[in-house]
Amino acid sequence: MSEKTGVFATLRVTPTPVRYLLGGVLINQLGAFVQTFILLYLTFRGDAVGIAGLCLAAYSVGSIFGTLLGGELTHRFGPRTTITAAMLASAPLVASIPFVAKMPVVLFVVVGLAGLVTQAYRPAAAVLLSDLMPEEHQVMAFSMMRIALNTGAALAPLIAAGLILVDWDLLFYLDGATALLYALLAYALLPRVEAPEEHTEKSTADARDAYAKMAGDRRYLAYLAAVFLGTIAYAQSTTALPLEIVADKYPTSLYSAVLTVSSLVLITCELKITSYIVKIPAHVAVLAGHLVNSLGFVLYALAVQSGTFVILGAVFAVSGLMIAGPTMFAHPAKFPAEHKSRYIGTMQAVVGLASAIGPLFGVFTFNSLGGAFWIVIALVNGVAGLLAVYGVRVVEERVEAGAA
Repeated sequence: MSEKTGVFATLRVTPTPVRYLLGGVLINQLGAFVQTFILLYLTFRGDAVGIAGLCLAAYSVGSIFGTLLGGELTHRFGPRTTITAAMLASAPLVASIPFVAKMPVVLFVVVGLAGLVTQAYRPAAAVLLSDLMPEEHQVMAFSMMRIALNTGAALAPLIAAGLILVDWDLLFYLDGATALLYALLAYALLPRVEAPEEHTEKSTADARDAYAKMAGDRRYLAYLAAVFLGTIAYAQSTTALPLEIVADKYPTSLYSAVLTVSSLVLITCELKITSYIVKIPAHVAVLAGHLVNSLGFVLYALAVQSGTFVILGAVFAVSGLMIAGPTMFAHPAKFPAEHKSRYIGTMQAVVGLASAIGPLFGVFTFNSLGGAFWIVIALVNGVAGLLAVYGVRVVEERVEAGAA
């Protein structure tokens, strides 16, 4: 079992199209600057903070609906077509942001549409990954995708720092260029996987039935609730933690150290940890991960005593993410082909919604709760773990029973 599911064993059996897919994800993420820098870009140009905030909100809302759209397009047209079309649409939209920056209404629409189409590729990439990888390697494969995303997210600010020194507009030109490159690579190198034949003729009625079935699945709803609460809790590591560091009068370099340590641990350790996680039941992995996460949040509550607790908390928080994340990320791909893209798209939309709400929740409640804030976050994350156990374990048993 260990030899078949280890890191190098998985890398050896990874099909070439999956390597192309993950490479494209990395390239695209290296240029993903809109959501991270649109606020700074507009305020640097002298725009009102309110306008900049509305544009960021537009991108976030577009992203939420974009993943749902991506799930639907993947179901109807297949993953390669969806990835190619989404990236071809994204390229001119993000590249045009500097040209429409002085027209607030047009900018608002462009940024919202950019969020919509840019995120539409993600369900397609997840579906294609699950279709191409052998079942016993799927959790590891989703861990590889997470590493591609996280590596791009870690390196993108470094690239952006160099571009900003030359011209802020270059951020969006490079973003558009990486999207276009991903589209070309997807069209040329990814396999054509057709949509499920029995559903292409009756897509509208089929969509209603699929979402109605999803809404009636208490186990999957519990899983989605776990994703929602867990994402809100983890978002506080980048929202409330900086506030905690400032309130405790630590230098801002401490937060830079937290980000560096978290990125290094995540990128270098996740595959190895996942190789052990796949040997235990899914519900045990997600529960253990959420508990380790919660311990990290509790350590943040001790930050006022010493900055060491901040670093330790970050290590535990990211370790919990590595333990639970791959299993949680891969779970929707276990559903039958006729439903898989929509289940994946819905899960990613929930992540987007929680990612948008999480910072608002953190800023609003941090000052109100004081020292109890991190304890509350730890409890919220613990509830997410229990919901995840219920959702993942019961579905897992159902699948096994069906196979028997």
